[in-house]
Amino acid sequence: MNKSFRFTRSAFVPMLLALVLLLAACSSGNGNEKNDPSPTDSSNKPSPTEEVKEATPEPEDGLYSIEDFSNVKKNEGTPIENGSLTFGLVSDTPFEGTLNFNFYSGDPDSQVLGWFDEGLLTWDKSYVFTNDGAATYEVSEDGRTFTFTIRDNVNWHDGKPVTAADWEFAHLVIGDPKYDGPRYDSTFTNIVGMNEYHEGKADKISGIEVINDKQLKITYIESTPSLLTGGIWTYPLAKHIFGSIPVEKISASPEVREKPIGFGPFKVESITPGESVVFTKNADYWRGEPALEKVTLKVINPTTIVQQLESGGVDLVDSFPVDQYPDNAGMSNVEFLGNIDRAYTYIGFKLGTWDAEGSKVVPNPKAKMADINLRKAMWHAVDNDQVGKQFYHGLRWNATTLIPPSHPEYHDSSNPGLAFDVDLANKILDDAGYKKNGEFRTNPDGSELVINFISMTGGDIAEPLAQYYVQSWKAIGLNVNLEMVEFNTFYDRVGANGEDDPKVDVYQGAWGVGIDVDPSGLYGREAIYNFPRYASDKQDELLKKGISKEAFDVKVRQGIYKEWQQLMVEEIPVFPTLYRAVLVPVNKRVLNYAIGDGTNLYLHQLAVSQDKPFVAEK
Repeated sequence: MNKSFRFTRSAFVPMLLALVLLLAACSSGNGNEKNDPSPTDSSNKPSPTEEVKEATPEPEDGLYSIEDFSNVKKNEGTPIENGSLTFGLVSDTPFEGTLNFNFYSGDPDSQVLGWFDEGLLTWDKSYVFTNDGAATYEVSEDGRTFTFTIRDNVNWHDGKPVTAADWEFAHLVIGDPKYDGPRYDSTFTNIVGMNEYHEGKADKISGIEVINDKQLKITYIESTPSLLTGGIWTYPLAKHIFGSIPVEKISASPEVREKPIGFGPFKVESITPGESVVFTKNADYWRGEPALEKVTLKVINPTTIVQQLESGGVDLVDSFPVDQYPDNAGMSNVEFLGNIDRAYTYIGFKLGTWDAEGSKVVPNPKAKMADINLRKAMWHAVDNDQVGKQFYHGLRWNATTLIPPSHPEYHDSSNPGLAFDVDLANKILDDAGYKKNGEFRTNPDGSELVINFISMTGGDIAEPLAQYYVQSWKAIGLNVNLEMVEFNTFYDRVGANGEDDPKVDVYQGAWGVGIDVDPSGLYGREAIYNFPRYASDKQDELLKKGISKEAFDVKVRQGIYKEWQQLMVEEIPVFPTLYRAVLVPVNKRVLNYAIGDGTNLYLHQLAVSQDKPFVAEK
């Protein structure tokens, strides 16, 4: 593309198709996008599936809608005894194997965790904690003190009861200065006495009291609306197992990596590191004995997902690449389920670094991407509406703000974000002094401008999609170098381990968001997941207001987060690219399965109607 090329909407489709044809042929094709390390539990995130072609006919315009899918599978047949099934974890890389909710950081590990462990509290379809889980709770009149009661029949897989001391111990470990996981955030700093404990000024957390074996009391500094929607840490840590291990050694211990324990419906029988896990039923599960005898989880490459499903090699998967759906909508042996994902993809700009000692973001006003004009032009230069249509057939669509439509009460659907406008992008750069010097622009001071962009490997469209962004930015005179890296390396380089790679300027990632709408865990000043390393006084003010007493009024809280969404559109530490449908194909022999929240179906009810999976008709 030469420097005189005018990148218009009419030019988008032919350029995009050329990229798809050229780059899909030479891409590694290893894996669908699974770039969602979530700061909260993602084990209840929607898992993808859908109906056969007769139920969801191919649309004339080639575009599908998530509204065409159900999130609950139809039951065909009756459950058999001692059944088993195989679950496919779709990934181009091994799962890391940090198999404890108190330490994991990536979605693949959470997919493994969800089969054998869970939180003590559950939530409804509005993401509010209920009293239907393994523990119940009562709240004081001032909203600051919660008294939790763990049910008597809740036991670890080794038969030991789950206790209030285990729940307290999880808080003590995460609050310890030597803790090396990603969980320590506002969920913990809001607990009375936590800061003193974290700073080594106290050997206990004064706001946490073990009343007896089954009752725990936690007092919070501030009563916030987030406490009932995710602002409570609900994952105990077995003190009788981990209590003798130094905190800094727990995450790498065999008790986490090789023989993890939980209190969920299935037990870990064996692990082939990064590749597979065999689970057997936990007959002592507190909700009741599971219907299945065994579950085998195995990592499958996206390039083989269709073959695995058609042959019955897997009964269901965590997600199906939506770009492959149109060619496989008529798969005869599965039903596709669908749901709006609690996730979005985005482009992030590195604006600072992480201070590990102070556990906070340190903005750098001299960062390469610090100029808002540069970030604004890069957003205006991309046409994400057409990306959703051309790459994902309408099953991903243009994202406008950083609160996705999976949270309809707070997503500001009236906010358009920044529109695709190449002429405006060029004008912004011209006015800001980024002069053309041949094909590419220079910095306003005349120095060379080269932007280093990393994106994750994935399925056939991962590299073509990243190349589309590179070409879009080239069309406005920006010299962007692309590097494709695998999942674990990607998140190390953007700073998941607290170390920011100085060679990364821009990155393409995705977030699976938590049940609580509060975005502090992703963008707050003290959040390690704040990969752009952005902070501002205005954001601090809004994030604080969002969890204030005034925010218990839903309309007030909506107004606060509407203002926050607009602030992020104006300051652009990141810009959202696509909201996502999640599709999950489920073999027709599978019974009692659903994706999404509030369905009242749990894994112990999962069953099969026959010994062997149905095989697709050819």
